[in-house]
Amino acid sequence: MERTGGSTSSGEDREASYDGLRLRALTKSFATFTAVDDLDLDVPRGSFFALLGPSGCGKTTTLRMVAGLETPTSGSIVLAGDDITATKPYQRPVNTVFQSYALFPHLDIFENVAFGLRRRKQKNVESEVKEMLDLVELGPQARKRPAQLSGGQQQRVALARALINKPEVLLLDEPLGALDLKLRRSMQIELKRIQTEVGLTFIHVTHDQEEAMTMADTVAVMNKGVIEQMGAPADLYENPRSTFVANFLGQSNLVEGAVVGRSGDVVTMDMHGIAVSVPAGRSHTTSERGWIGIRPEKVLIGAPGEALDAPGNTIPGGVVTDVSFFGVSTQYLVRMPWGQELQVFQQNTGRVTIFRTGDRVELSWRPEYAFLLDHAQDASAGADKVGADG
Repeated sequence: MERTGGSTSSGEDREASYDGLRLRALTKSFATFTAVDDLDLDVPRGSFFALLGPSGCGKTTTLRMVAGLETPTSGSIVLAGDDITATKPYQRPVNTVFQSYALFPHLDIFENVAFGLRRRKQKNVESEVKEMLDLVELGPQARKRPAQLSGGQQQRVALARALINKPEVLLLDEPLGALDLKLRRSMQIELKRIQTEVGLTFIHVTHDQEEAMTMADTVAVMNKGVIEQMGAPADLYENPRSTFVANFLGQSNLVEGAVVGRSGDVVTMDMHGIAVSVPAGRSHTTSERGWIGIRPEKVLIGAPGEALDAPGNTIPGGVVTDVSFFGVSTQYLVRMPWGQELQVFQQNTGRVTIFRTGDRVELSWRPEYAFLLDHAQDASAGADKVGADG
């Protein structure tokens, strides 16, 4: 996401030759705050891209600027080599699917999907609509009205209506927010299947971390108008570069520590009197203090003196303060000698001890799973995931 330089002819050639979506220095300021702040972003053509973040982070405002529903304060939007910053919404090769499906209640499903083609007086309407309804697995429902369909089916109609226009980019604004949990999960798989089949660029705005990580090739985590970190879902989860990303994507234990030494590919930390190691490639601070991060499912728990299958340090003196049974896993809170409660997620394999509140335990984890973040950052940033707009 490097900022391009001056307007040289070679720079202009590079802009024109890029066939994806390119945002440069994109800013949107309102009277009292800046919603999107000097944003640079490249979305490759044919990718499934997610903008993820809490309410008010700027993700929906970014989407609305790409759609032409908001005018940028400054910056540019280039799509497939064409500058569309000032182009009217209806002239952009972009379609949007909203949380509210906005289907025409008086038209049947077939005519809802055909609407855009008929408006442009396009030929082969029948065959194209049939093909699109088959893609979203709604062929047999073609002559039903929207009110006769389930929420998930209505969402697929809205998707088909947008896709039939063959946009350069399909914008999805919290598209699954109105669905119940079980249906939402099945639709996540369905959306990814459809995107793979049609090969169009999907940009999906959501505050739901699971939704973004399940579907997207690339996730950009937004916070306060800027992108905190961008990459493949697994990379963001395993190696977060800020406390916000560590907490917003899943859950993290962040323990204060001091750097004792840096040698080769290892950073050694003093964590409340215990020496722990962090890989240099997962260390994201140059200061002498930091937050040692470890995901709860990477922490092993055992009785005092029990041999734990981790070549890391054993951390003694823990006391279980809470036990939650979730079927596939048991989740513990363990108070450590320095007073902090750490989270531990243990898979229920049937071969592990289930501890109870008050039990004394020891913890351990493999050093390669740990990461180190800047101590100047707020350890609780991103932990509150409530919110669905912005």
